[in-house]
Amino acid sequence: MDRVALRGLKARGHHGVLPHEREEGQDFVVDLVLGLDTRPAAADDDLGKTVHYGVVAEEVAAVVRGEPVDLIETLAERIADRCLEHDVVREVEVVVHKPQAPITVPFDDVTITITRSRV
Repeated sequence: MDRVALRGLKARGHHGVLPHEREEGQDFVVDLVLGLDTRPAAADDDLGKTVHYGVVAEEVAAVVRGEPVDLIETLAERIADRCLEHDVVREVEVVVHKPQAPITVPFDDVTITITRSRV
């Protein structure tokens, strides 16, 4: 399986369990690895036979900006579901970064990584 990766997609969302996270929002960063067969697109040099990563980026940003959830696990699942709506995408790895998580000790990042595929 071939892979198309998008790294560092940024969008502001209002996810989290604390009231100030919901009210003020924060920046989230998403990394994606989409698994698909790119041979048909490469053979015909045809964008219609692969995944349009610009469209995927917009859709993922819309999910992050969309309906708030408590957990980044839920957010990652919603992103994976949206990516798998593209017929050519057979599997997806989603990493959601929450670099401004409300943690009282110094840290660089909090992430959740999930992998989902068509069953």
